[in-house]
Amino acid sequence: MRQALVASTLIVAIIMLGSATGRAEPQLPTLRPPPPPPIKPYAAVPVTPPANLNDASFIAFRKQLADVAAHKDRGALAKLIVAHDFFWVQDKDLADKQKSGVDNFAKAIGLDAKDGSGWATLAGYAGDPTGEPLPDHPDIVCAPAEPTIDSKAFEALIKATRSEPPEWGYPAKSGIDVRDPAKPDAPVVDKLGLTLVRVLPDNEPPDDPKQPAYLHIATPSGKAGYVPLEAISSLAGDQMCYTKDASGWKIAGYFGGASQ
Repeated sequence: MRQALVASTLIVAIIMLGSATGRAEPQLPTLRPPPPPPIKPYAAVPVTPPANLNDASFIAFRKQLADVAAHKDRGALAKLIVAHDFFWVQDKDLADKQKSGVDNFAKAIGLDAKDGSGWATLAGYAGDPTGEPLPDHPDIVCAPAEPTIDSKAFEALIKATRSEPPEWGYPAKSGIDVRDPAKPDAPVVDKLGLTLVRVLPDNEPPDDPKQPAYLHIATPSGKAGYVPLEAISSLAGDQMCYTKDASGWKIAGYFGGASQ
């Protein structure tokens, strides 16, 4: 889920105006977003990635969840979700307490989307090995877990670069090659350390969905280049939460999800 920052959308609008009499007016120029700001060096703010939840039973549960997602087996999924008291929180708890856990969960992640994106989302969570206790609820674990960052240093970085928090992510590990152009055999122009990384606004999905996806980034040294999409994790986003009872792990709730 966080292993792929959502790329900025390029918006092209062509506006046609017409009078009440039906007379065609001249077509206005195509509107395009302004070019990105010049790439400049910025402070390297250290990041400590979240720790893995190395509980053998949780690892086995994630494998089971991945298999369910691969087969799009809703019946099997229902058995892995709490039957009662499932929570779905945005600004408030949106879960319908009259419905089953799986029905609420399906709505939260868009499980019934025709393009299969809901099942892909579930598979993404199954592949995330991190986890952290939910504050004031030690019996509940949520993932992906948050990285550790100096909040004051991050605020200073935002101010210095005149950027917004969603523009930033962090590498999954140190030493990731930054290449230019976006090809696996392209020259290496920089390497990433465990610091915050700025994601540039001109990212677009690949023309061929079968080809590897890359993310256009700026490194702290002021160089621009490309890294695999899955190499960068976002700083904030949706979380799926789990609990463990006598029968094993279950999905207990969700933070974020589809708009209502």
